[in-house]
Amino acid sequence: MPLIDTHAHLDEEAFEPDRDEVVRRAHDAGVTAIFTIGLSLSTSRAGVELAEKYPGVYAVVGIQPNYVHEAGDGDWEAIQALADHPRVVAIGETGLDRYWDYAPFDLQVVHFQQHMTFAREKGLPFIVHCRNAAEEVVTQLKIAASDGPLIGVMHSFCEDQATARACLELGMHISFSGMVTFKKAADLRELAGTIPPDRILVETDAPYLAPTPRRGKRNEPAYVQYTAGCLAEVHGMSVEDFSTLTTNNARKLFRLPADES
Repeated sequence: MPLIDTHAHLDEEAFEPDRDEVVRRAHDAGVTAIFTIGLSLSTSRAGVELAEKYPGVYAVVGIQPNYVHEAGDGDWEAIQALADHPRVVAIGETGLDRYWDYAPFDLQVVHFQQHMTFAREKGLPFIVHCRNAAEEVVTQLKIAASDGPLIGVMHSFCEDQATARACLELGMHISFSGMVTFKKAADLRELAGTIPPDRILVETDAPYLAPTPRRGKRNEPAYVQYTAGCLAEVHGMSVEDFSTLTTNNARKLFRLPADES
C-alpha cells in the first residue's frame, strides 16, 4: 500500500529528538516518499540537506507568505540556486495569508507571482498556501494562468466548493491533510468526494494537523495513512486502491524516479 506524503516539515524542531525514527516509521507504514517543505531560505536549505540524507525524502524550496517580509537581500536568488538540486521537486510553499498579520499583503502578492513564474521557468510544480485569502489566491492564479497552464498544488485544502472548482479549472491539484478526518469536517469530506481522482493528493503538514485518531499529538508522515483511509471511504474505494491512486498522481506531477517510489 504505497503512500506519498506531499507536504511535511521534517526540519522542524519537533522532530529533533527522533527524526531517524520518524522517517523509519513512515517507510514501515508504506510511505515511499516524503516532501519536506521550505518556509524560508534557511528551512529550504535544511530540507535539501534532509533530502540528501534520507532515501525517499525530497525537498521543496521557497519562501512562505508569512515570512516574505523577513527575506534578506539575496535570499530569493539563493532559493533559485537551490532549485537546481536534483532532490528538489517543487517550488514553495508560496501563496497568500490574511489570517496572520505578519507580512504586508502586497509583498505577499509579489512573492506569489515570483514563485509561480520561476516554477514555470524551471518546469516544476508550485505549492500554494492559502488562509483566509481564497478569492485573492484564485485571482493571482488566473493572472499566472494567462501565460499558460498551471502545474501546482493547493496544499491542505479547506476552502469551499467554488474555490475548488476554480482551482481545478486552472489545472491545479488538490491536497488534503489530516483536517479532513476531524469530526466537525463533514463538509470538507463531502467536498473531497467531488475532486476528480486524477487531481487528488494526500499530505500530513507534519508536525501539525495530526489526523484522527492521532489528533492532539505531534503529527508525522506515517500518519498520512489515516487521511488516505478517510478519503478512500469518501471516494468509495479500498484503501489500497486509493493509496495507489494518490501515489501515482504524485509521482506523475512531481516526476519522481520510479526506482524510489
